[in-house]
Amino acid sequence: MLYITCSNKLYLNQGVDIIPMEIGAIIKELEAVAPPEMAEEFDNGRIGLVIEGKTEISGIACALDATPAVIDAAVAAGVDMLVVHHTPLWHPVTTVSSSLGSLLRPILGSGMNVYVLHTNYDHAPGGINDTLAGMLRLSDIDRMSLGLTGTCSLTFQEISRILNVPLRVWGEARFPKRLAVVGGSGFDAVIIAEAISCGADTFLSSELKHSVLRNMPVTFVEATHYALEAPGMKKLAEEHNWLYIDDIPRMCIWM
Repeated sequence: MLYITCSNKLYLNQGVDIIPMEIGAIIKELEAVAPPEMAEEFDNGRIGLVIEGKTEISGIACALDATPAVIDAAVAAGVDMLVVHHTPLWHPVTTVSSSLGSLLRPILGSGMNVYVLHTNYDHAPGGINDTLAGMLRLSDIDRMSLGLTGTCSLTFQEISRILNVPLRVWGEARFPKRLAVVGGSGFDAVIIAEAISCGADTFLSSELKHSVLRNMPVTFVEATHYALEAPGMKKLAEEHNWLYIDDIPRMCIWM
């Protein structure tokens, strides 16, 4: 899938010559979408251009994670940059294992850049959490240190259908009135307390720990990490006409 440029965005090629953009111009646009200074401190060195490749960009792909399947699809599509939410290099690299080598080999071999928008895109207007709020039709929104709280008119069944994932509801299974949403792993005592101060009676996030569950002050709704964050990356791709690559984790539910 190839792209042409227009108004600092990349668009599907319609049979005309490809006009590449300098990587500096692309980075400037990405930093306008999600300013690096909005990132949490632990993201230092883990956002932005984490793998450098070609300096001229003729095509961009977007995904939540830089998994082997996503990387293979991006390389096969011939794009020059992959924009992801989660860095493939979370820990400092002192030894290249066979698994890391297998991940990096097609990226380096193709000259593809990898750019990460993580907590800066969580906080950014129109980012991960704003996308969730829009999908769930929240109103009267209060922004929190991470995530947001809004008035909700949906049932749990409707939320499940919109997110396309089963939900685990802990506590009183009443319909939410004031719903807090935090994309990713957001079941944190400080954030939960902040949500309650904003009037939340229900808290939606992922990866709930048992120790947090046992001290739950409101109804907890647990989705998957992927279901809560992938929509924001898909929306980013759609807004810029980039190639979006889905790689939904396999899940089986047994009753």
